[in-house]
Amino acid sequence: MKPFAISVLAVAALGAAVPVFARGSKDPAVICAEAEERYDDRFGAPSAEADGVTVVTMYKYNFCPAQITVPVGTTVRWVNVDKRTSHSVQVGSNPESDRAFPEEHIEFTFLVPGDQDYLCGPHWETQKMIGMVTVEE
Repeated sequence: MKPFAISVLAVAALGAAVPVFARGSKDPAVICAEAEERYDDRFGAPSAEADGVTVVTMYKYNFCPAQITVPVGTTVRWVNVDKRTSHSVQVGSNPESDRAFPEEHIEFTFLVPGDQDYLCGPHWETQKMIGMVTVEE
């Protein structure tokens, strides 16, 4: 049995002591908040309401969230909410997925417990687009 199944479908300033990040920010919290807004706009509901899957968005060379914990048997759906960039997902030493273009997604069902690193094939070296799924029994 394979360890997973794959399918590809198609500021406000707060004060001088607090850093302010512009819309093009590299701050993961700001980027992930934008990614969630884009997901909700495109799919009509928050990512937390996706049926039967755990959603991780891919946006501005980030996985949002980059680290998640799920029970064995969980399907994780990586959804590309970028405007023009395609992404892939490679979990550990498993084969890299096909590219997911904007509004497409990639799914993996995790059947083996433990920490499992994943990355975006085209962007892990240059953009450090890397994440981790902790799978618990």
